[in-house]
Amino acid sequence: QVQLVESGGGLVQAGGSLRLSCAASRRTFSTYAMGWFRQAPGKERDFVAAISKSGGNTYYADSVKGRFTISRDNTGNTVYLQIDSLKPEDTAVYYCAAASGGGYASTYYLPHQYDYWGQGTQVTVSS
Repeated sequence: QVQLVESGGGLVQAGGSLRLSCAASRRTFSTYAMGWFRQAPGKERDFVAAISKSGGNTYYADSVKGRFTISRDNTGNTVYLQIDSLKPEDTAVYYCAAASGGGYASTYYLPHQYDYWGQGTQVTVSS
């Protein structure tokens, strides 16, 4: 089992920035590819970004490219999502997730590919 705890969400004005964190419970954190998803009210959970086990490659949804940056610290068992130039349409609950297995980050863009999920952190962007 891997427990994931997100933090860093909040209320921010459009154009602002946030840094989300996701702390993992296990020392085997480096054996998991990690991803971020988001879910707005009444909508499906959408892929945002993924990062490979080593952190050597990343993959982003087209809607967030250039504004979001995913990174990880395998020593500290934490994955981050830096969000810049926030827009009202970024308002959602953001979830981090862990996927066992290898491969490129670009292969991890579907929710069913992930084995463990955090409880989510709310991001609200005001216009």
